[in-house]
Amino acid sequence: MHTSPLPAIRPTVAAPAAAQPVRRLTTAGLMQDQREVEIEHAGRIYRLRITQLNKLILTA
Repeated sequence: MHTSPLPAIRPTVAAPAAAQPVRRLTTAGLMQDQREVEIEHAGRIYRLRITQLNKLILTA
């Protein structure tokens, strides 16, 4: 008895969605002349601070 090979199974892959451009904020717009802001995320408060050396620090 001769059996024919099974056809190759190819998974269906959806076309990738068009990538959304990454939103860019300036610190001037975000901080609005303040050295520190609070950001709420998932029920927690984070602090974003500009240091004396003009670096950004994010703490929980």
